[in-house]
Amino acid sequence: MTERIPPADPSDAPSDGDRPPAVRLALDPGTWKEISHLLANLPASIIGFVYVVTMLATGAGLAVTVVGLPLLAAGLRGSRQLGKLERGRARRLLGLRIDEPSPLPVRRTGFFGWLWSSLKDPVGWRAVLYGLIRLPWGIATFTVTLVSLFVLWPVLPFIARGLTNVDRAMVRGLLSPSDELERRIAELESDRGVVVDTAAADLRRIERDLHDGAQARLVNLAMGLGLAKEKLLEDPDAAASMVDEAHGEVKLALQELRDLARGIHPAVLTDRGLDAALSSIASRCTVPVKVSTELETRPAAAIEGIAYFTVSELLQNVSKHSGARSASVDLWRSDDRLLIQVRDDGRGGAGVGGGTGMAGLADRLGAVDGLFIVDSPVGGPTVITAELPWRNRQNEPAP
Repeated sequence: MTERIPPADPSDAPSDGDRPPAVRLALDPGTWKEISHLLANLPASIIGFVYVVTMLATGAGLAVTVVGLPLLAAGLRGSRQLGKLERGRARRLLGLRIDEPSPLPVRRTGFFGWLWSSLKDPVGWRAVLYGLIRLPWGIATFTVTLVSLFVLWPVLPFIARGLTNVDRAMVRGLLSPSDELERRIAELESDRGVVVDTAAADLRRIERDLHDGAQARLVNLAMGLGLAKEKLLEDPDAAASMVDEAHGEVKLALQELRDLARGIHPAVLTDRGLDAALSSIASRCTVPVKVSTELETRPAAAIEGIAYFTVSELLQNVSKHSGARSASVDLWRSDDRLLIQVRDDGRGGAGVGGGTGMAGLADRLGAVDGLFIVDSPVGGPTVITAELPWRNRQNEPAP
């Protein structure tokens, strides 16, 4: 007996929404960028290889002549531009952020200075090496990526990521600047500009103080003594009064010159060190200041001077802007650093960009590898920490 199977109910059939979705290749934009980079490796590597080989062959072949070395130097400068293009391509397609190397220094030593700086350029030679080794790698990545687009597309994202990771490593290794050296060169160039600007501003300040202060008083003194000389025989009493006024002007002029000299480099700092010099600053502050120094030896004179003027500027800010009732200055050495901390219980809200001279202090400390940190919430208290590199005084050359 044959059992009859009833026809299936059409309502029981799975709908399109109930069916499992078909496996489909979905590549994100980042993967497509990596694939584009790998496919572009071949033409880019051919261009770079041809340029490098032609440049080296021409420069080396003509090195025995007058034009060989200049051609090689010009070629090395051109290889810098190829490296720049490759960094740009890696930046756009691989998301690789690499700083540009510092430009070659502009030397005013004529043709031979230009020639020597170009021939010993490490950035140019690394770009040459990059161009030489890229051709076989460019052929391999182009072939593997093109075949994978048609044959191995399910695993293409993993292949692209692995190949581009090698590309990233090559760009970092050969086309990135020498991290520590390049960073240090850039910092020194920036710090040199800060030092020059600071020195120029100090000279202008000294000139202005001399012109508006002591010089003006000395001019008045000369005029007063001249008038007293004319009246000496006619009216001795008036002449004596004028001489008394001139004596007062001399005292004021001397005081202003002392203040100016203290602003350049105070004698107490040279003679007795930071402890006495900071105590002298604190005694002139309008807010009671407690000074604590923990130094077994004195630092180098340059570091000592920067520390003195840093504290002086900060205590002036406390007097003028903080509204504090008390303040403190702590100074100590930690390993190879000199640390300064100035606290006050004022209203707070201070900042480097607040127009209180702190930006200049930060620049001055940065020029000698120092740090300047401001912690000043609104309502106070304000804690400002400055760090300076420690240099021993005995290591300084004798004047």
